Amino acid sequence: MNENIEIVKKRFEGAFDVKYREIMTSLGMCTLVFIDDLCSAQFISEYIVTPLKKKEYPCKKVEDIVTNVLDINIANYAKDVNDAVLHILSGDIVLLFEKHEKIIYCEVKGFVRRGVSIPVTESVIKGPREGFTELFVDNISLIRRKIKNSDLKFEPIFVGDKSQTVVCISYIKGIAPDYLINHVKEVVNNLDLSFILDTNYIEDQLRGKKSVFDTVGYTEKPDEVAAKVLEGRVAVLVDGTPFVVTVPYFFLENFQAPDDYYVNKYFANFTRILRWLAFVIAMFLPGFYLAIMTYHFALIPSLFVFRLAVSRAGVPLPTIVEVIMMMLAFQLIKEAGLRLPQPIGGAMSIVAALILGDAVVGAGIASRITIIVVAVSTLSYFLIPKVYGAMSVWSLIITVVSALFGLPGFFIITMVFIVMLGDLETGGYSYLFPLGSVGTYKFQDIVFRGDLNRISKKIIGRGGVNNNGKKSS
Repeated sequence: MNENIEIVKKRFEGAFDVKYREIMTSLGMCTLVFIDDLCSAQFISEYIVTPLKKKEYPCKKVEDIVTNVLDINIANYAKDVNDAVLHILSGDIVLLFEKHEKIIYCEVKGFVRRGVSIPVTESVIKGPREGFTELFVDNISLIRRKIKNSDLKFEPIFVGDKSQTVVCISYIKGIAPDYLINHVKEVVNNLDLSFILDTNYIEDQLRGKKSVFDTVGYTEKPDEVAAKVLEGRVAVLVDGTPFVVTVPYFFLENFQAPDDYYVNKYFANFTRILRWLAFVIAMFLPGFYLAIMTYHFALIPSLFVFRLAVSRAGVPLPTIVEVIMMMLAFQLIKEAGLRLPQPIGGAMSIVAALILGDAVVGAGIASRITIIVVAVSTLSYFLIPKVYGAMSVWSLIITVVSALFGLPGFFIITMVFIVMLGDLETGGYSYLFPLGSVGTYKFQDIVFRGDLNRISKKIIGRGGVNNNGKKSS
């Protein structure tokens, strides 16, 4: 018996779903090896087994089987027995001949897959409704449909000693800079992991400096990935997850929604202003409120001071304890609503917030003004979902420092926050890019969205690279 057949059987010893089918062909005995759950039985029967058994064409070598016998689109030769095993695990069928060393593999994938549906995390008012799936080949086809360009490349890399997960790097040759492509390839190739199940395994390495802010973008919308790739960025697809990573990713993109480019420009700009306002409120309102209430009563109008005094009458806790307690309570409600099944999660969040607010005020644990400040701040988080986690952490830090040191502490921690953002990098660029380089960048999409015909012209794209592929200053 061919040594390759013995090696394959030994590698899959004890795997009940690996099937072996022996067929007598013109070249002698042939063993078909495939995983039943991943392959299409009908495909194998009609286009591989039946042609092999007919023996209509004279075959003197393995190449004749591929060219004359097999009625299948994709059939090629495995590099060695290890490559053959990888093809079997990927859903292909492998043909091992008893008297020949060459190994043939054929693509007969037939496993269960989720259909293309509306992405849950990125809903739009107007625009494409397609979302990525867990199968990376389907995701590639969705991007190909958006970009009909022969320079669009998809380079597969197998990552994980145990899982052998396919990681695909996508870019447009001639638009994406070489150093960015090489940087992403180097990071992926140097991943020393036993397994990889999601894009976050790669995101951790691409982020560079550790921060609560995401310096690597992710999305499950093909149109958004297509737009970023056309701008000169690199996308990373991982088999088994519907989220696609894009590099670089800038701070300003947190305030851009997918449907900003499908609705009226003026309405899109209005909603962007709301997002910036929500960011300021969520980050700084609780801290500013605490600093004023604790140390700087003189800055508050006298009539409003009287109202605050009446509101806080009977509240035994210090203002800082009151604010932090309510912030944590709203975080608990948010997490509970997120983790519960969808039909009851939303209703539970609304009921819990109403009951909690009324009960806290009735019990004299917190004042109405505190609940209003924390509620408005928490509500503002949800206008910028991509940066929600980072805002939650930094808002709490700013609140604590402001409560301890008043307005001087508030302004100092705000400057520290801005310096921290300026120190972050994403794919070799400043995280705050293109701020400070608008003149050379010719950016049409900073705070306000420009005209689409100007954004889509063949000028420097939002990827942040110039024509010679070097970093912009």
